[in-house]
Amino acid sequence: MKVEINDDSKANVLISKYLQGQFAEHLGHGIYDGIWVGKDSPIKNVNGLRSDVVDALKQLHIPVLRWPGGSYADEYHWQNGIGPVEKRPKTINHSWGAVVEDNSFGTDEFFELCRQLGCEAYVNLNVGSGTVKETVDWIEYMTADGDSYFANLRRQNGHPEPYKVKFIGLGNEAWMGGGYMRAEYYADVYKRYQTYVSEYNGPLYKIASGPSEDNFAWTKTLCERAEPFMDGLALHHYALTNQWNDKGDAVDFDEEDWVSLINSARQMDSLISRHLELIPKTTDLVVDEWGTWFNPMKGTNPAFLIQQNTMRDAVVAATTLNIFNKYADRIKMANIAQMVNVLQSMVMTVGEKIILTPTYYVFKMFQAHQDATLLDAFHESNNDLNYTISKKDQHYIISVCNVSPDKPHDLTVTLPSQFEKPTSAKCLNSQQMNAHNDVDHPDVVTDKDFSTYTVDGKSIRMDLAPMEIVVLELPIK
Repeated sequence: MKVEINDDSKANVLISKYLQGQFAEHLGHGIYDGIWVGKDSPIKNVNGLRSDVVDALKQLHIPVLRWPGGSYADEYHWQNGIGPVEKRPKTINHSWGAVVEDNSFGTDEFFELCRQLGCEAYVNLNVGSGTVKETVDWIEYMTADGDSYFANLRRQNGHPEPYKVKFIGLGNEAWMGGGYMRAEYYADVYKRYQTYVSEYNGPLYKIASGPSEDNFAWTKTLCERAEPFMDGLALHHYALTNQWNDKGDAVDFDEEDWVSLINSARQMDSLISRHLELIPKTTDLVVDEWGTWFNPMKGTNPAFLIQQNTMRDAVVAATTLNIFNKYADRIKMANIAQMVNVLQSMVMTVGEKIILTPTYYVFKMFQAHQDATLLDAFHESNNDLNYTISKKDQHYIISVCNVSPDKPHDLTVTLPSQFEKPTSAKCLNSQQMNAHNDVDHPDVVTDKDFSTYTVDGKSIRMDLAPMEIVVLELPIK
């Protein structure tokens, strides 16, 4: 396959760093044991947050973190999670297994996590079971700087300065667990809530609960009735091997399952394209839930959504990120589900040990595209290769993914200017479709140096093995 880019002088689309956002929900071990162990834990921590997990995640330069859900957002009442931990009420997490939620990880702990990660906050508000007043009070607690009750309550809880919040979600999956609303009804509810979201220390980017998958009618209706009040519209799409009632196994699969999952992930392209036809250009698309979803790992609580992460997940991640880059002019943010221990996670924890997943290494490699200028991005469902070519800091950046489980491919890219040999050339690959990392074998799938390339003038040729992901950074002469 050959690609030629003759001129980059008119390139003006930035690949938003927020396309590599993360998602942490009160679900299974996504927060507790995964991120939060408490200040008295024997596991090394800083202010109750696991140091090993935070240190690993900091390597990804996470731009934004969505919290507290997901489905849990629409049953979360924020005042249960502030003040002295020992005085916080225990509640039931009805969304995920009816387990006891002790609320030891709440608003202040979330912003401490954002501080340690160096990322921005995306707070999903409770529209499903909450009230407008509850929302107003929470915004005041988080962001107000005056002499008001909830700003002073935040100070009383040890946080004198207001938190910086940029992204606000008003409800989650309002068409299902967020209230089983009609689009017409949710449009009115959304407009009511957003009216009272005060902006104390900077503008808030307001995100409406958008469609599931191919519910184009939802998008059309919501945009007709509420688009002037929205900054972003959320879309959710999960890659499945089979159907929702039998999602297949994360590790025990064959080549037919590989192809089925990749094709499901590829549908992200057409979903984005068709929804964007219905969304005015004054509103962005936000894909705040995406990733692979399999049957839960055997022997675990099925409500905790624990699944292993293989080379197949890595190929889905790389393909999806390249698709997002293709539409970088219209997509503001995306949040993979989820960051730790849940679904397609970056990190898995087992007691005092952690595992970095193949998907972790994809995000580690792809971070080079954050806030780069888009030169070209390609994805077609009938082609084994997908790629992104961008430019940042006098470097060309090329990411390419070969989705075929058994066929090698080559890609030759000709660029507008001459360049030096790569300052960074990394790849992720395996000879086994279901290769994965575990406690006993933590380094089966990791990033490594990529060497099967040749440079000729303004061109570079890459020879890719089956199911291989490559990212190159080329300094411009």
